Amino acid sequence: MTNSPIYPSGSIHMLIESDLVTPPTREALRARLRTPAVVVPRFFSAAAFETVCAVCDRLIPQAEHPRPIDLAGTLDTRLADGEGDGWRFAVMPPDALMHAMGLDGIDQAATAMFGRAFSGLPDADQDAVLSAVQAGRAQGSIWGAMEAALYFEELLALVTDIYFSHPLASEEIGYAGMADAHGWQAIGLDEREAHEPVSASVLESAA
Repeated sequence: MTNSPIYPSGSIHMLIESDLVTPPTREALRARLRTPAVVVPRFFSAAAFETVCAVCDRLIPQAEHPRPIDLAGTLDTRLADGEGDGWRFAVMPPDALMHAMGLDGIDQAATAMFGRAFSGLPDADQDAVLSAVQAGRAQGSIWGAMEAALYFEELLALVTDIYFSHPLASEEIGYAGMADAHGWQAIGLDEREAHEPVSASVLESAA
């Protein structure tokens, strides 16, 4: 991530508050912007939450982000509220059990490889553990009962969904698809609606 958004800071707020966004969508996006980061988890144990925070930091690093999106906390909230995407691999357990097992498995793999829990490892070692899980060759009893590669696929997809469904991520990549209250007219190649954000670098070059 860069120190500043690619698109003008605050542009997503102005777009959300305009009549280009329908009221239900506006309220959903406002809620994502105002929801505070989870400090005390409701689903994960304290140890598991520490692990999932560390995993999320490696999957989508945000150390330089001016306002990090709460990936681990949002995952905890979804699991605590029983929210899911409505499907799973037939060989995988239900979401709640899958994540409880999967995070234990990541710590087992970390201990087997480096002698410490995942959250206590340096970045390079954490990446090595996650690579082993992704490749389906992670060590640990958990991975004898659940497929490591499928868990990594599920976790990565979910964390990516949480990140890019947040308005601040939309601002960073210049996404304005939520502004569909009046439909879309500029739909040809290289056409852009007037309300679609323009990259800050383009604005600077035009100045």
